[in-house]
Parts: sequence; structure tokens; C-alpha cells
Amino acid sequence: MKCDTKASANATAVVGGAAYLICVVWVYFFKSSYMGVMSSWSHGVDFKGLPTKQLELGSALWGFITFTVFLWLVGYFWAYFYNRFTKVDKIYTCPMHPDILS
Repeated sequence: MKCDTKASANATAVVGGAAYLICVVWVYFFKSSYMGVMSSWSHGVDFKGLPTKQLELGSALWGFITFTVFLWLVGYFWAYFYNRFTKVDKIYTCPMHPDILS
């Protein structure tokens, strides 16, 4: 089955953008717990010891835009290379619902 590159890119960007927004809200309201979780995900690096600054709207917005664009590219190229490695030339559709890819 061939993977639709644009659909994969869009889905990856939407999921990544939503995760980014959740993280921004988490940092804004619960910075201490966020730093603790990041320390556990980074094999014990103590993020709590780093100096912190107030979250700025412009910085958060720029991060959201660049992260979402980056993930769109990741999703697109993931699907592109998936299709190349599987060497399938046709996008299969469901005979009962030709508007839905299977």
C-alpha cells in the first residue's frame, strides 16, 4: 500500500503542533513539574538547575511555527521514503468507498 505523502505530512504536523501547544501550556502553568519530566526523559540531566526565564508569546509562537513546519517535512519525507522502500506505485482505494484510501 502506498502512503499519501501530503496526508502523512499533515497528520504529523497536526499531532506535533498539538503536542507543542500542550507543552507550552504545561511550561506556563507548571514549570517545575515540566522540568522534572524533562530531566527524567534526558537520562537524569538536571534541568531544574538551569536558569529559567518567563515564557514569551513571540518565542512560543515562533517555536510552534518552526516545530510544525519541521514535523510536516518529517512526515512528508517519511512517507516518500516509505513508498520508495516498499516500491509500490499505486495508491489503493476501497472499492466500496473510492474517496477513502486504504
